[in-house]
Amino acid sequence: MRIMAIDYGDARTGVAISDALGMLVGQTMVVRSWDREKAAEEVARIAKQAGAEELVMGFPKNMDGTEGARADLYREFAARLEELTGLKPVLWDERRTTIDAHRILSENGKKMKKHRENVDAVAASLILEGYLQFKVNRF
Repeated sequence: MRIMAIDYGDARTGVAISDALGMLVGQTMVVRSWDREKAAEEVARIAKQAGAEELVMGFPKNMDGTEGARADLYREFAARLEELTGLKPVLWDERRTTIDAHRILSENGKKMKKHRENVDAVAASLILEGYLQFKVNRF
């Protein structure tokens, strides 16, 4: 089962797609768009092209576990993805994914100026890794 993770953002949305068995992170990419509708359409196109059977989307939570200020915006984006793909995105706690993505990029020698190009894809891969691990532990 191919699973796709989404790290939604205002200007860039990270996407990570699992392997065909839904066990490992495979491909990653970034959708660049300030227009929410265009971003949703492109993410939906990628999901269909990749044959995604499940969507998981990062959801903003505060460090105390309460919903972040942008929670409603993310729910709206998830609802639009469901309309476009027929798949209801699982909303996944994305606390610290961007921070961890920046750390990973720094540890691998990427300069801060270059982080912007990759951080959303890395964050999406972290969301996907967390979700895949959750699914393995659930059984």
